[in-house]
Parts: sequence; C-alpha cells; structure tokens
Amino acid sequence: MTSSSSRVLVTGASGQIGTELLHALGRKYGPENVVAADIQPLSKNAPACLYETLDVTKAERFEEVIKKHRVDTVFHLAAILSANGETIPQLAWSVNMDGTYNVLEAARKLGLTRIFIPSSIAAFGPETPRVNTPQDTILKPKTMYGLTKVAGELLADYYVARYGVDIRGCRFPGIISNGALPGGGTTDYAVAIYYEAVKNGRYTCFLGPETRLPMMYMPDCLKSILDLMAADFAGLRHHADFNVTAMSFTPAEQAEAIRKLIPGFEVEYKPDFRQAIADSWPESLDDSAAREEWGWKPDYDLEAMSKDMIEVLQKRHAEGNLGY
Repeated sequence: MTSSSSRVLVTGASGQIGTELLHALGRKYGPENVVAADIQPLSKNAPACLYETLDVTKAERFEEVIKKHRVDTVFHLAAILSANGETIPQLAWSVNMDGTYNVLEAARKLGLTRIFIPSSIAAFGPETPRVNTPQDTILKPKTMYGLTKVAGELLADYYVARYGVDIRGCRFPGIISNGALPGGGTTDYAVAIYYEAVKNGRYTCFLGPETRLPMMYMPDCLKSILDLMAADFAGLRHHADFNVTAMSFTPAEQAEAIRKLIPGFEVEYKPDFRQAIADSWPESLDDSAAREEWGWKPDYDLEAMSKDMIEVLQKRHAEGNLGY
C-alpha cells in the first residue's frame, strides 16, 4: 500500500474509528508514517503519530497536508454522523460532501495511490429490503447523513471509472468499541450500554427493545478496512460500497448477553427521535460480495464481543479510568 518514503493520512482521526485505526496503522507502517488529521485535538487514547489540524472542507489545506507529508494513501473518516446530522443537516452536507469531493480531487490531481472512504447502512431507507439487505439494492435514505453516503458512493464510482482512482469503502453497520467513544450516531446505544452496565448496573436506551440492527466489533471493523485496502484492485467489482457485517441483535438481546456476565443488569427503554432513523435501516445485511471479492470474514459474535467489552471496561473501572 505504501512505500518506505510515503505516509498514510487519516482524517477524522479523533473519532471512534479513527482513534483505533491510528493504532493499527502505526503497528503496520510505523508511527512516523502515519499522519493524523482532525479539526479538533486527538483523543487521549490516540497513539504517537504525526498530527495536523485539518478542516476537510478546505481543499487547499487538504492538499497542503498531503504534499507536506508525501501522503499517498488516505483513510477519509471525517464526517457528521446520523443523529447529529439531523440536528445540523446543512453542516453535515458541507463536511460530508465537500470533504469527500476534496479528497477525491486531491487523489486525481496529486496521483494518490489509494483512498478509503467508509459508507454506512444509513445509505439504505424504508424501501430497501430490511432482512438480508442485498449488496445492490434501492438506496433512498431519509437522513442527511444517508444522503451524503449515497452521493459519496456514486461519486467514488465516477472517479474510479473516469479517472482511474483506486477508491474503496465499506457500508459499516453500528460499530462497538471500548476505545474512543462514538460521536453522535443512531447506534451509539450499543456502546453506551456496556459502559453503563459496568458503571451503574442499569441503562436507559433511546431505542425500543425489539429494534434489530446489524453491528460489528471494532477489531472486525479494523480488519475489514485493512483487508479491503490490501486486496487486489483488479479483483474488485464493487468499490466504495461493500456491505460488511458481523452480527445483528436487538437492545433486549444485547442486554440479555450482558446480564449473563453482570447479573441484575437492568434496562429501561425510552425511544426518542433516533427510533425513526433506526426503523428505516436494515435488520441484517448480505455481505456475500465482500466475502467473495476480498475474503471478508468477521471474528466476533455478540457473546464474544460482550465478554471482551466487559472484561476491558471492568478492568478500567477498577483502575478509576473508565473514561465515560
């Protein structure tokens, strides 16, 4: 992916995925070859690496950072997520679309080797089949975040076909992690529930108990990114829109998995505006294209993830360092 004299750039590096990806890339390429960029300071959980302040809507600054550090591969994670995007839709459009356009233009003009741009299950909508949602299907989302993800997928396909830019990406489900906290998505409850279980033994969920959604544990998220980026481009029929998933569950099922490890754990359900967003998304995904084209296969299910999450969080809580 990179040469010894080149570097990788991660935008949105202070976010939930970005913080963990910095660790993975540092181990793979060395911290001296990883450039973290964000409009705000890095998370305290971020590893040692190079850092640049970057507003991805500013094209000249974007290109300046790429040239300064001899970047040839970009992991473009900067975005306004689904729930936050509904409170600030105009900013979501600007950050998500201008940022994506700017990285694609930089790739075209500066000859970047490879770009990763994540998409999301937010690209789907009520007209999409909700069970085992196909790879190629109706994309009519009802959120600004979803609209920008569909447009981003189409724009990526255009740059691949028109300019030969190597662009890749996954439609991520909800991502669960114990590193940096999520930043305003509709599936944030699936992270918060573990923290609250460890800290207080109870949780108030903003989705109803039977709301089934596809999910993925952070180690599998990172695995999917690195595996896709390492795949032979000639073998990819899709580009920035691969369905990937690891499991699907409801808040009630997640609570029961936690209860097996923390007896007496209690959950109260008080659905808010995020319920309508969740109801427009798939219950499960067909990720056979990713499995066939680049060998995708997750490692974690609900039980294995819950065991690992709780072990990590209980240890941090005992040390007074839960961070939530």
